[in-house]
Amino acid sequence: MKAVISLKGKIEIIELEEPSAGANDVLVETCYSAISSGTELLLNSMLIEHAIPLGYSAMGVVKEIGEGISHLRRGQRVACYGSPYVRHAELLAVPKHLVVALPDECHSSEAAFVGIGAIAIHALRQADLRFGETVVVIGLGILGQIAGQIAEASGYRLIGFDLLAERCEKLSEAGAANVYNSAKEVQCAIDFITQQQGADAVIICANGANAGIIDQALHWIRDRGKIVIVGDVKMDFDREVMFAKEAQMLISRAGGPGRYDETYERKAVDYPIGYVRWTEGRNMAEFIRLLAERRISVQMLITHEMDLPSLSEAYELLRESPRDVLGILVDYGKEQASDTRMTVLKTIPGGC
Repeated sequence: MKAVISLKGKIEIIELEEPSAGANDVLVETCYSAISSGTELLLNSMLIEHAIPLGYSAMGVVKEIGEGISHLRRGQRVACYGSPYVRHAELLAVPKHLVVALPDECHSSEAAFVGIGAIAIHALRQADLRFGETVVVIGLGILGQIAGQIAEASGYRLIGFDLLAERCEKLSEAGAANVYNSAKEVQCAIDFITQQQGADAVIICANGANAGIIDQALHWIRDRGKIVIVGDVKMDFDREVMFAKEAQMLISRAGGPGRYDETYERKAVDYPIGYVRWTEGRNMAEFIRLLAERRISVQMLITHEMDLPSLSEAYELLRESPRDVLGILVDYGKEQASDTRMTVLKTIPGGC
């Protein structure tokens, strides 16, 4: 099978042996995978001697199921998340807690973004918001766009912020009323919505943001408000401002409880729901539900589609023209397509 790796900063397509399904695994034939611009560019920039598999979010069809699987069947459409099990590859052997069945109403292309969706959901859960509370989302790339849409669907009072006006327009098109590319306008919106009390939480989804972004967030939150760090942000801030507000600084680790826990992921031992309500697997399922019910839309965020052999072009595009890219979808049914293999999209059909 074909798979994508990064080796000494270069993207390569290699041939690997086909994986097999273990006792608690699902063998998935990949239809689509999604590129995570922040994580994958970071991995691709690591000039180390051994190969690094790229990708962590995909959608496909169940080809085989292990002995411990009872909630899935062969031929069923599924979404899956979590490296090293999920990657840009034609076949994936994925532990059962990292696989979610797709209802008929869910578009296959959108479900490929399940990993990014779970990360956005976990960031909002870390903020521990209540209905009617105010949240500012900083950085409206693909992650911030999804987080903003979910915040709106959850009944939070959302304020979006990005320096790129076109990204602000994209979130506005999804139904968000308060989206700005000026920090001054954000402050005015916070003052108006909260009666000058400050936002309940700020979620920072920006990668490579300047050091002053956390200080800005500290000024925007209320007394004892929260700042949730999702993106790659330099952790410099004014201690006096944090102390004065007794603010909470929180890190959001990937898709939720269970991520990087071998017992949960590899050995398939679930956390009891009474103790851990929202695991990464349950966050994945919730993202799929929101898609199926059309409460959020990823389709409008997919700006580029390509096949596996042309994937190196995607990373080059992300490095050279990041402002032109939101969602990049890898289509595994197009490897025998014509020479024009990268397409800027307006819409994408839902089927595999």
